[in-house]
Amino acid sequence: MLLASAAVVWEWLNEHGRWRPYGPAVSHHIEAVARAGPRAGGSVVLGQADSRLAPYIIDLQSMHQFRQDTGTIRPVRRSYYDPSSAPGKGVVWEWENDSGSWTPYDMDVGITIQRAYEKQHPWVDLSAIGFCYVIDFATMGQINRQTRRKRRVRRRLDMIYPLVSGALPKSQSWPASPGAAASPPAPACTCPQCLLVRSVKAAGAPAAPQQRRAAAAAPPAAPAPGVLHGAAGAPGALQALASQGGRRQAASAPALSSTGLAAGPAGAGDGKAPRPGLSTLNRSHLQRLAIAQSRVLIASGVPTVPVKNLTGSSPVNPALAGITGILMSAAGLPVCLTRPPKLVLHPPPVSKSDIQAIPGISHTCRKTTKKQAKKGKTPEEVLKKYLQKVRHPPDEDCTICMERLSAPSGYKGPQPAVKPDLVGRLAKCGHVFHLHCLVAMYNNGNKDGSLQCPTCKTIYGVKTGTQPPGKMEYHIIPHALPGHSDCKTIRIIYNIPPGVQGPEHPNPGKSFTARGFPRHCYLPDSEKGRKVLKLLLVAWDRRLIFAIGTSSTTGESDTVIWNEIHHKTEFGSNLTGHGYPDVNYLDNVLAELAAQGITEESLAQEKD
Repeated sequence: MLLASAAVVWEWLNEHGRWRPYGPAVSHHIEAVARAGPRAGGSVVLGQADSRLAPYIIDLQSMHQFRQDTGTIRPVRRSYYDPSSAPGKGVVWEWENDSGSWTPYDMDVGITIQRAYEKQHPWVDLSAIGFCYVIDFATMGQINRQTRRKRRVRRRLDMIYPLVSGALPKSQSWPASPGAAASPPAPACTCPQCLLVRSVKAAGAPAAPQQRRAAAAAPPAAPAPGVLHGAAGAPGALQALASQGGRRQAASAPALSSTGLAAGPAGAGDGKAPRPGLSTLNRSHLQRLAIAQSRVLIASGVPTVPVKNLTGSSPVNPALAGITGILMSAAGLPVCLTRPPKLVLHPPPVSKSDIQAIPGISHTCRKTTKKQAKKGKTPEEVLKKYLQKVRHPPDEDCTICMERLSAPSGYKGPQPAVKPDLVGRLAKCGHVFHLHCLVAMYNNGNKDGSLQCPTCKTIYGVKTGTQPPGKMEYHIIPHALPGHSDCKTIRIIYNIPPGVQGPEHPNPGKSFTARGFPRHCYLPDSEKGRKVLKLLLVAWDRRLIFAIGTSSTTGESDTVIWNEIHHKTEFGSNLTGHGYPDVNYLDNVLAELAAQGITEESLAQEKD
């Protein structure tokens, strides 16, 4: 037994493995249907409680949430909390996200914050429950302990979550009350959606006598619970039928079956004992049940057509999958739905004995230190190597200052020791600029002895970056990437600690943060994958992999960011676009390295 009295909070599992609470009004709606038992049909239409959740339906038999327009399925659970805690008092704690809207904390976090607030603590440290944040009640702010970034938080009052009294079962199974199974079925709903469902079912209801005899001779199928309002989204239970061969696949769908639909639960009023629920059946029983259902459908002349969640960039495809699934399930056809894919960032655990050095590449680790700019040559001396003087400038604009080349330079910053009317042509690409503008551009850069044409990006000399000091590790692990099953995997681990910015950085003398390190990246251990690794090592030595700037994802400034050379940080999925399979990735990253002046010729230069 749990608590003698508790607040009930219904929660769903997001893609990051965290349980997120439904709001109080939605939890009240789900709880009401759950307490009503099978007579309510076992499906909860969330749009009845919150219009923003219109696409979602919860099947209480399988404890899963189904989204009608995409076909995705997520687990749900019924959690119990102390009635004197935040959910029992209607207190909701929220933080302000990057878009300016408010996001509620996970329930255990909100309860922890509320407990400290009630005790009049000046602040609360959330590291004890796994979060690197401090909540300051004086400023009503959330502070990241690592980055020191601050966000606003707020405390607001909402409805109290549903309360239950008496002995509470540990099981979250449905029906919620033992006597609910014998209750009469609820009257049919008359909303347009349910009328459509019944009309589809009625259109396919008549069957030929020989079909009925064949269906009667087939093994019986387990009746599903009755249909309530919203059965268009999920009539009956989302039965978790095991896939053949005994393998559990994340993309395999629990079948959504409405064969043998009855007005009420099986066994009610017919003098027979009710059949056991799906939760009492083992894998082999579930397989036989699925086969029996298919035989009944085939024998009755109804085709068995699986519907999977369609993929594609257009939102029309998943919408078609959801609509098709709704209509087919309403007509009594089995429907195969896909579960939401899981983010797989890292490979399975690897022992040290399984890690191998990469053939043809010495060592397994490389460090960089802060390199100072080369001394001894003035900007004018550096540029002289790459330029040809132009005595008669063409009648066009200088793309740096946007003044005519025949007129003096329009640069207004610190004046270099070059006449403003001199014009030069870059030797390789032939683009023409004011010498005054090129010197100013060089002085505002890394001043490493290289120059990059501002028009075509051709690089003169050896380009280096401003990457902070750190370490790069690389080795082979005995696992294959999706799309590269014929080879093992090269794992790269970057580690850069926080520190203080140098003279080449945006804010010299100011500290910088390094979030998300160590960062794990992956390449296939193929010929082209090893080529990419060798070039990445050159980029690392030239300090071109990372830079210090403003994060495009968090908006944080003075932090370590990627520097225009994309890496794959997802091992077993590609949900964020930074994983596999990606047939074009290796070619794309080779092009990005070439844009930084790193090609196969660079490998020979490094050896020299």
